[in-house]
Amino acid sequence: MCRNIRVLNNFEPPATEDEIEAAAIQYVRKVSGMTRPSQANQAAFDAAVAAVAAATRELLGSLVTQSPPRDRKIEAAKAKARAAERYGTRD
Repeated sequence: MCRNIRVLNNFEPPATEDEIEAAAIQYVRKVSGMTRPSQANQAAFDAAVAAVAAATRELLGSLVTQSPPRDRKIEAAKAKARAAERYGTRD
């Protein structure tokens, strides 16, 4: 489940709200142990997602880096190459 959380810092263009929200949802799912909360837990789950997303926005806004921004397409190609090396390619 946590494998879906991606690095969001130091990209050009910066992380979108959708990416921050997706990472927050994955984090809360992992910590809570549930992918779909019951109706009784929905409000707590949603509040936790909002809090994690806000903390993520604050963190990303305050981080300082000396390295140049990364390109999403290049990083995706690197990840694909690592996966091909690790798992092989489909024939």
